[in-house]
Amino acid sequence: MKVVRCEKNPLIRPEDVRPSREDFQVDGVFNCGAVKYGEETILLCRVAESVICDSREIKIPIVEEQEGKDQIRIITLVKEEHPELDFSDSRSIHNREGKCVYLTSLSHLRIARSRDGVNFRIDDEAFVFPNAKEESWGMEDPRITQIGDTYYVNYTSVTPHGAATSLLITKDFKTCTRKGVIFAPENKDVTIFPEKIGGKYVAFNRPVPCGIGNPDMWLAQSPDLLHWGEQKHFCGISEESSWENGRIGGGAVPFRTEKGWVMIYHGADRQGRYCLGAFLLDLEDPSRVLAKTSGPILEPETDYENFGFFNEVVFTCGCIQEEDNVIIYYGAADDKICRADIKLHDLLDELQT
Repeated sequence: MKVVRCEKNPLIRPEDVRPSREDFQVDGVFNCGAVKYGEETILLCRVAESVICDSREIKIPIVEEQEGKDQIRIITLVKEEHPELDFSDSRSIHNREGKCVYLTSLSHLRIARSRDGVNFRIDDEAFVFPNAKEESWGMEDPRITQIGDTYYVNYTSVTPHGAATSLLITKDFKTCTRKGVIFAPENKDVTIFPEKIGGKYVAFNRPVPCGIGNPDMWLAQSPDLLHWGEQKHFCGISEESSWENGRIGGGAVPFRTEKGWVMIYHGADRQGRYCLGAFLLDLEDPSRVLAKTSGPILEPETDYENFGFFNEVVFTCGCIQEEDNVIIYYGAADDKICRADIKLHDLLDELQT
C-alpha cells in the first residue's frame, strides 16, 4: 500500500510554538485532533511544556487552586537528593515501585489553522488550559468528533489520581464548555463515532487494568455523550503480531464508507514502538469486525519519526477524509506533527477479513 508522507514534514515543530510563559520551553507539539471548519483545516494540538532549568534539577509544573484561582506551582527536585526516584524516562518520574509520581511537562490544547492542510499557523495562546480540579497534571491527546454543527472534543485529563477522559464542546473553536470527566482513570484513547448507531452514541475506550488483563480496546454506549455504559470488550493485544503485542488503543475518529466504518488505531510493541493499523467495522454493529490490516499502515521509518522526545513513535488522534483521500495527521516521536496521505481504495484493499 502506498503511503505518501508530506514533503514538508514535519509540519509543526516545537520551535514553531510560542511558550505560554517566559520560564517555559516547548518540548513537543503533537497528537492533534483534526477537523474541517469552514474553509480551514483545524488541528487541536497537544503542546507539552517544561520549566527551563539546569541539568541537576527537575522542575515540575502543576496546576493548583490558590486563593480561588488556578495557578501554576513549580516543584523543584535536585536529582542527587532523591536517590529513591527514577529519572530515566524523559516523560515522567517514578518511585522504586515503578509508580509515576510526577510528569516532567504540563500539556495544554492549542489550535493550528491552515487553508491548504499543509502550511499551518499556530495560535500564540492556548485554546484551553488545564484546570486544577480535573487536569492538574495536564490535558493530552484530543480527538474531535463533529455531530451537526457541534464539535465534541474528548481528551486525556491527568491528575495524581490517574489519567481519565474528559469532554468539552465548542461550535466555533473560540469558546468552549467543559463537561468534565466521562471515563474514570485509567481510561484514555477514547474515540467517539460521529453519529448515533442504533439510537445511541458509541465510543471506543481503553481501560488499563493493573492486575488481570491487558491494555485492550473496549466499546461503550451512551444516551447523551456524558453517561457511558454497556461496556463490551472489542479487541485485545496480539501475541501473533509483534508490532501490537504491548498495547492497542483508539486513534482517529472513525469515518463512514460504503463498505463500513474505517477506524485507524494505534498499536505498540513491548519496547514502546508505536505504529498505526486499521479496522473495517459493520455500519450497524461496530463491534463486528469485517476486516483488519495484518500489519501497520504507518510505522516509524524517517528520522523525524524515530528520534525526538520519545523515539520510534507514530501516533494519530485525527484524520480527514476527502473523497478518495485519507489525510492522517500524526505525532512523530512525541514532539512534532506530520501528515501522511493514503488513498481510501488502497486502504480498503489492504484490509483483510
